[in-house]
Amino acid sequence: MSSPNSSRSGSFISLGRGWHTTTFRWLTVYAVVFTISIMSLLAFVEQSVTRAMENEADSGVRWQLRYFDSITDADLASAIDKRVQHEQHRSNYYGLFAADGRRLAGDIVTLPSRLSITQTGESRNDAIGQTVSLAHNPSMPTVRALAERRASGVQLVIGRSVADIIDIKDELIKALVWGGLSCAAASLVTGLLLSIRQIKRVQAIQRVTTQIAQGDIKQRLPINGGDELTLLSHLVNYMLDEVERLMTEVKTACDGIAHDLRTPLAHVRTLLTNIADRASVIGDNQVQDLAKEASLEADSLLGRFRALLRMSEIGALKRREGFRSLSLPTLIFELCELYEPLAEEMSIRLRWNAESMEPIYGDRDLLFEAFSNLLDNSIKFTPAGGDVSVELTSSTLGPRLVVLDNGPGIAENEREAVLQRFYRAEKTRHVPGSGLGLGIVSAVMRMHDFGLNICSANPGAVFVVECWPHSLQ
Repeated sequence: MSSPNSSRSGSFISLGRGWHTTTFRWLTVYAVVFTISIMSLLAFVEQSVTRAMENEADSGVRWQLRYFDSITDADLASAIDKRVQHEQHRSNYYGLFAADGRRLAGDIVTLPSRLSITQTGESRNDAIGQTVSLAHNPSMPTVRALAERRASGVQLVIGRSVADIIDIKDELIKALVWGGLSCAAASLVTGLLLSIRQIKRVQAIQRVTTQIAQGDIKQRLPINGGDELTLLSHLVNYMLDEVERLMTEVKTACDGIAHDLRTPLAHVRTLLTNIADRASVIGDNQVQDLAKEASLEADSLLGRFRALLRMSEIGALKRREGFRSLSLPTLIFELCELYEPLAEEMSIRLRWNAESMEPIYGDRDLLFEAFSNLLDNSIKFTPAGGDVSVELTSSTLGPRLVVLDNGPGIAENEREAVLQRFYRAEKTRHVPGSGLGLGIVSAVMRMHDFGLNICSANPGAVFVVECWPHSLQ
């Protein structure tokens, strides 16, 4: 089964597929790169701030170690206790331990494990503190600590609280996480919104291109914005202007030729008829037969010119200008009554059935002409004693008209071609005709946006007209 509408309808992009657009993909890539960059920057800032504050804490601890160097080992314990008593903000911590690790003074309860201990007299300019936790202290603070072993063997530990550093680090980590998530979410939402906007523009272009494909060559792509789509629309519209101009010139020339030749041909046919009448008077049967044969050929040419002009008239009609509400069952009844005498004359059984249904919207005269061509085509190619049936039924989508015959049928590889002008199927070339009847049917179906399918009846042909819209408007 083939349909001239199937290639015109196309598949439209859905708004639900916005994440499949190029805009969304590029914005997603940008969002990922931007988010990683922001998070890397925040991580760098966090490391820099933490290192700077630790260096500041180390500097303070080194200064206090120098202060205690001026105090003898005998007075060191009392000096530490006094310093602890006067420590109000609890930002500094002190501990004095014997060589065996026993606590002698200060508020550091136990000697921190894994803490490097320097010897008295070593340079402290490059000494780097260690961050340790005073696990056995009541407040369990984390401090930046340095330790030294005095000449007497006692060990002095001084630590400065890094609670501020930890708080700042925690805040920076929160900013790192939430800032990254916020940037990613905002970028994705923005990308989706921009994608939806682009999809709407593409859908508008699709609707116009569908109308152009259906024959409305005067339509133009919408122009809005200043991006690549607008540039493309300008180029396509310029191309359509040129195509319309060329088609108008060709159509005008063809219509002029058809119109100009029709009148001389009519005169030639009249002269041939007069010659045949004169030959019958003088009794020249050979001249009479030749004149009649030439008259038939002239009638065939006139028929072709009339069909060509009719197709041009259909193409020139404004879309849906003559559309009205009409009853398809009544139209089919009138059509079959008109062709019933012709079918009887050719010894063909014509049967029809039309269900009751709601009126449709269309051009009654054009539909009558198109259905007449279908029925005439079936009767013409059905042999004597054959059957032709016309059936109008109602489906869930709309009315469906089926015209069936048991003639030679149409080969599958010719079902698209027979809808073009002048094409004659191989099996029916011997039957007189112009090859334009189905072309008119196709033109009317395109104007109404109806589906026209051709398939095989084994033997014979089946024409199925689906009388409902087949593309999005």
